Amino acid sequence: VNMNKYDAVVVGAGNAGLSAAMNLVLHGKRVLIIEQHNTAGGCATSFVRGRFEFDPSLHELCDVGSQLNPGSVRKLFDEYGVDIDWIEIKDCFRVIGTFSDGTPMDVTMPTGVIKFIDKMEEYVPGSRKSMIRLFDLADEIRRGTDYLTSHHGSYSILKLLKDYPNMMKVGSYPTLTVFNRLEIPAKCQDILSTYWSYLGVDLSRISFLHYMLMFTNYINRSPFIPKGTSHTLSTKLVSAFLDKGGEIWYGCRAEKFLFEGNRCVGVDTTQGPVYSDVVLANINGNTVYGKMVDRNLLPERLLKLLSVRKNKNSGRLISIYLGLDRTAEELGIHDYSIFIRGNSDSRIEYSAIEKCLDDNNFCIFLCYNVADPTFSPLGTAVCSITAFASMEDYKRLEEKDYPKLKNRIAKKYLELLKEKTGINLFDHIEEIEVATPITFAHYIGTPEGSVYGHDCGDWDGVFARSMDLDKDYPLPGLFPIGADGPTGDGYGVCYVNGKTFADRAISYLEELK
Repeated sequence: VNMNKYDAVVVGAGNAGLSAAMNLVLHGKRVLIIEQHNTAGGCATSFVRGRFEFDPSLHELCDVGSQLNPGSVRKLFDEYGVDIDWIEIKDCFRVIGTFSDGTPMDVTMPTGVIKFIDKMEEYVPGSRKSMIRLFDLADEIRRGTDYLTSHHGSYSILKLLKDYPNMMKVGSYPTLTVFNRLEIPAKCQDILSTYWSYLGVDLSRISFLHYMLMFTNYINRSPFIPKGTSHTLSTKLVSAFLDKGGEIWYGCRAEKFLFEGNRCVGVDTTQGPVYSDVVLANINGNTVYGKMVDRNLLPERLLKLLSVRKNKNSGRLISIYLGLDRTAEELGIHDYSIFIRGNSDSRIEYSAIEKCLDDNNFCIFLCYNVADPTFSPLGTAVCSITAFASMEDYKRLEEKDYPKLKNRIAKKYLELLKEKTGINLFDHIEEIEVATPITFAHYIGTPEGSVYGHDCGDWDGVFARSMDLDKDYPLPGLFPIGADGPTGDGYGVCYVNGKTFADRAISYLEELK
């Protein structure tokens, strides 16, 4: 049993946990990471089947940017002294489906605001003026949120109202509401809604601020992926953390948080108690407050928040991983990402999440070799198909029928890919693996395998979360971080969330002196 005292303990070596730990150790703190698995990364890891290495979850990162126009993610890794070989994705996306007026949709949208607006005008003549208004508004929101994040909660409401009035007026309104007020044509809205799945909330409920920050980051700075899999990000962060004097215990699970009064002072683990002045928990909020903190320590406001968030976990996923015995070019694959939409209305697509597999006809097809020809062995390709999953398919599922369900999932989406794109992979599959919500629940320990944290729609959007940081984290010394954070989910967002809460933890440690 290690009874040493640390300045900070980080529970969970996922994206937010690694980022928080790195920030803390760079500020001279003695930091311990506790990780229940034998490797770091959480979702940002990899696995091997045969001669192929697969990334279990990363599609692409937004807000990386180039060296000349760096975004928050690139700046963060540079600040941490972690050198990543970033690969730019040349187009935003290709989307195949049906427009809301019933006409066929097969659209490829480029990066760069001017190019994006020009291409939209080509697909939807007469849309240019409304698209310019949209991106002007999105730029004000970007500047406003930069101001908010740079002031770590000590912002001026008067400055917000004076310098960013439109952000304050429309930021928390649903995205569809703002699209309609800007008189954006229906076909433009169909195209603009393509990325809704990256946030797991339909556009009638996701805030305009949240959606457009993500959307314009992809357009302004291009999507990027790291060379190799996302495990590259994790292993390099771990190496830098250890080089700076940090410590990691693998195979160690946190059981309960330790308190003196209402102040968190450590963690009880499978290797004994560990004491620290501050704990950052990269764990789903349901687990933190439902299993690891005594209920009598939770203030009334937090209990009410947990109650209304109950069963509001955002989308669960299924992923099909494919190692193919031909190159992307030989298979007729030319796009990095193809969104296949069952319906152009995100509300209808979202509602299908709660239905069975047969009703879900939305998926995202990726071919990593289009961005990085060296991603897999010479003469091969690695692809993935990701879709939302309903728990209805698993509630009464018997163990013996689980392999049959996974086979049905693979067959359905491979046939859908062939039907919509003409890409036929059936005869070229060398390795295949299917992950379900059960898989994700097993490896990352989230309720029902949700990778998005709590649903960021309606009243629980990022605008409200950001304004209520102090109220939403009321237990001194305990900071839950990650996908349940103020800015929601996503790889890049979790890195930033980790740094943000490490900054708050550093301020807290200063107050303890």
